[in-house]
Amino acid sequence: MNNKSLGLVFFPAFDWAITPSHPEREERLLYTRDQIVEEGLLDLPTIREYRPKLAKIQDAQRVHIGVPDIASLITDAHLVSAGGAITAAEAVMRREVTNAFALVRPPGHHAMRVVQGTRGFCTINIEAIMIEYLRRHYGLNRIAIVDTDVHHGDGTQDIFYHDPDTLFISFHQDGRTLYPGTGAMTELGSPSALCSTVNIPLPPGTTDDGLHYVLDNLVLPVLEDFQPDIIINSAGQDNHYSDPLANMAITAQGYARLAEKLNADIAVLEGGYSIEDALPYVNTGIILAMAGLDYSRVVEPDIARCPRQSAANTRYIAQLVANWQDIWRQRDELRREAIAQAGDFWQRRRSIYYDDSGIQERQQETVRICPRCHGYQTVATEAEGNPFGVKTAFAAMIPRNSCSTCRSQARDAVHKAKQEGHYDYCILQDKELDTLEQI
Repeated sequence: MNNKSLGLVFFPAFDWAITPSHPEREERLLYTRDQIVEEGLLDLPTIREYRPKLAKIQDAQRVHIGVPDIASLITDAHLVSAGGAITAAEAVMRREVTNAFALVRPPGHHAMRVVQGTRGFCTINIEAIMIEYLRRHYGLNRIAIVDTDVHHGDGTQDIFYHDPDTLFISFHQDGRTLYPGTGAMTELGSPSALCSTVNIPLPPGTTDDGLHYVLDNLVLPVLEDFQPDIIINSAGQDNHYSDPLANMAITAQGYARLAEKLNADIAVLEGGYSIEDALPYVNTGIILAMAGLDYSRVVEPDIARCPRQSAANTRYIAQLVANWQDIWRQRDELRREAIAQAGDFWQRRRSIYYDDSGIQERQQETVRICPRCHGYQTVATEAEGNPFGVKTAFAAMIPRNSCSTCRSQARDAVHKAKQEGHYDYCILQDKELDTLEQI
């Protein structure tokens, strides 16, 4: 007997597009909805549809530092997309359904903590906004995100890179062969959160066999060890063999079995640009699997063109998983060593390109390593692009449960930056107080 029930939220965002012919457009969801209606899935008692709510600017500011501010960089479509994910999450938290799938756009997993514009079709991070909403309103702490998009979820990684209570797992086509060029195994998180970021860069041509080898031998055991309060699937479907923007070989059956095994509490749609040949089948398979229903007959008409996995790829994936198993076993020792080596502060410099907005950003990030709490972070950022020329900002971020010393030092840092007068904007984000203010 099937005791599962599934909540669905649709938001195709008719009034938002990068360009009229851009692959990230409303047809991505319309073909899926047509397929679901044709199959009669919305008539099943185990599947319930919800209307998306409108997220608030405060929900976005809980995650993002917008320069000059987040409200000027987004549209209502972004807030409805984030609100759709929140709607799905609330349906699960209220136990109205067992799990939920938010099929919403615009997507979000390339949107980083600091936002200067749009990159990788993303301006705000839908999953991260939903996660911080759940923490604020439902008291959740340990959260796992499994990003199954073919592109590395560099924005989600960036937002949670210093948070040991958030496990971010991403398997994706190797960044040496695909946008955004990140997601190497060596990107493990900053010292206090080392090994809370798990990147699994897969070779082009990976099939269902390779994906499920990774899932069975690495992802599921890591999740079992982490013991999250909730599991989020950042559900990109551009690993499909027909996707025009990537080079992987996953099928609708592969995705459905992934959804069944992962058993995520909430899935949020990300990429997937084979609008007619993949998305209706993949989404139908995922919906049936999440609802605990039979998905065995969901098969693409052109399944014969899906390539087989090469022997070289099979060996490469097995070695990749073995390497990660070794790292995971040593994670506590590696974290202690990284903390000792960093001392009081850990720093990194980065250059970030906003491909959809033509903006080049340079960042210097500093993390306080505190033995009593999660510390605090500061970011000095300079962005250049038309039509604004050059923008500079300094931001300090106080995470939840910070000690009084770190709270005071973070505030002092942003006030000192303001007094020195080198920045156009000085911003303080306080997650404990749930505030964001320009100083």
